[in-house]
Amino acid sequence: MDHEIMRHLADTWGLVLLVLMFVGAVGFLFRPGARKYYRDCSRIPLADDRRPKQ
Repeated sequence: MDHEIMRHLADTWGLVLLVLMFVGAVGFLFRPGARKYYRDCSRIPLADDRRPKQ
């Protein structure tokens, strides 16, 4: 394979691969049931660590 063929493959299929990865990541973040997990994660910095655990 010469440089031009590799560049053509990277330009076309590389773009397709990156778009599919982006769509997959967005789909993973907005999947049903993820809201509670991310809401809990967003509250971690606000948790009071000085309280004794019961």
